[in-house]
Amino acid sequence: MIPCICIDDTHKPNEIPNSKWVKKGEKYHVIYTITVLPQRILAFHLSEIELTDNEYPYEYFAASRFAFTKDNLDLLNQMIKDCSESEQSTIELIKQCQHAELG
Repeated sequence: MIPCICIDDTHKPNEIPNSKWVKKGEKYHVIYTITVLPQRILAFHLSEIELTDNEYPYEYFAASRFAFTKDNLDLLNQMIKDCSESEQSTIELIKQCQHAELG
């Protein structure tokens, strides 16, 4: 988990209740990063807020809403790399499973 602070809590989607929305100045912890599509922006899964099917299509918070210390930016950079590799491995595994079904 990588600590951060919310710097932008504007433009809350109607699908997300106030109780599940980030608040400017509050501390949060990033537990996973992902590039969301089709926007192709970096986004975070936070330990403090669990977005569910009730908030769909919103599943993550845009990275631009948060600030990090220098040390935590280095940790975040490594997490982004690790999550990206994991995401690619998952995509490859899905492709292999689809090919196995066809074969």
